[in-house]
Amino acid sequence: MQSDPKLPRLVTALDRLLTWVSLIFGGATLIFMTGFSVWNVLVMRKALNSPVVGAEDLLVLSLVLIVALSIPLGSRTGAHIEIEVLESSMSARFAKWSMILVKIGGAALLAVMSWRLWHAGQKAEKFGETTQQLLISFEPFYYALAVSMMLYVLVLLLDIWQLSRSDKVIKLNIGGDRL
Repeated sequence: MQSDPKLPRLVTALDRLLTWVSLIFGGATLIFMTGFSVWNVLVMRKALNSPVVGAEDLLVLSLVLIVALSIPLGSRTGAHIEIEVLESSMSARFAKWSMILVKIGGAALLAVMSWRLWHAGQKAEKFGETTQQLLISFEPFYYALAVSMMLYVLVLLLDIWQLSRSDKVIKLNIGGDRL
């Protein structure tokens, strides 16, 4: 990750945080998923004919963590899909303000989503929201998704701030750069 001298310290600090959290926790989760899948399928299921009970539960919850870790980083790197069909026919000023309005709407929607995910996490154990086989509570996973959505809101607010100052958002470039 290369720090751009045009970016404010808050954006640079957020970029470093998102990169390292995704690298460490996302990498550890992927290593777990790979090793556990190989162990369960090749050793336990094929060789010993006794698959691990609850393996699907652990893998599904691992996927939830991967999604939670990747959403804000994906936004900072520009990995999310944007359809810009009409942008070439708009004036630069209209394109800028329409992008700001879309990001404001997205931030508001994601803030509500984060709030509702946090609320669902508080109620998960009370209502028995657990995995099917191991009965692992969904509570911490709701919280992880809520924090992820709030980080995405922060990313969108910083994008709005960048757009209002310079007419463009400087994305995080992590491909091939030194961390």
